[in-house]
Amino acid sequence: MRIALFVTCVNDTLYPRTGRAVVRLLHRLGHEVVFPESQTCCGQMHYNSGYRRDAQKLAVRFVETFADADAVLAPSGSCAAMVRDNYPRLGERGSRLDRAVADLAPRVYDLSELLVDVLGVTDVGAYFPHTVAYHPTCHGLRLLKLGDRPYRLLSHVQGIDLRELEGATECCGFGGTFAMKNADVSAAMGADKARNAAATGAEVLCAVDNSCLMHIGGTLRRQRAGMRTLHLAEILASTEQEPAAL
Repeated sequence: MRIALFVTCVNDTLYPRTGRAVVRLLHRLGHEVVFPESQTCCGQMHYNSGYRRDAQKLAVRFVETFADADAVLAPSGSCAAMVRDNYPRLGERGSRLDRAVADLAPRVYDLSELLVDVLGVTDVGAYFPHTVAYHPTCHGLRLLKLGDRPYRLLSHVQGIDLRELEGATECCGFGGTFAMKNADVSAAMGADKARNAAATGAEVLCAVDNSCLMHIGGTLRRQRAGMRTLHLAEILASTEQEPAAL
């Protein structure tokens, strides 16, 4: 399959290893990955902050950039949810944007959806001999409804030891601009999540959103918990020959 990578702003700017891991993983599974260089932000921050017109312009650019893709992979649950859940609200019914979104949105996937639902694989040949706890982020859990897909993928990773995370479905407190507008509440929620993560005794906290991992990871570092954070893609791309860097 020919898969277009929408790397997202956070990954491109702060976590480029995640994008590279996605490419390695999909190549290993025998698929072609393309990177449309005209891609920009999906507009999530603008939409959530009330700048609907700016978000609409970015939505137009997105659908034009990825119109011909067989599938679009967004290794960020929140960005995939922006396209699938919020883009349909940006165009008037029957407008060109409305029609384009209706055509493209069903082909935009989170990594776990793409692997399990589209490519039909749960064992990707990964090797990661470490203890791991999984945090199901809000957008993945509540909007994309990823369910047990990430767990199914992780459970097939050779050498992994999965630990149960108490309060797993509770929000970490990041929420994009929420963390800036409501810093005290956000920090308190992040501290609770970090405390529960550290209590698992796992070496690594995994999620499908680096933005949430950035928030929790910062708290873990300040607590000197000794726990690392890794995107799901980096664990799934890890092999004995090319292990993920910790």
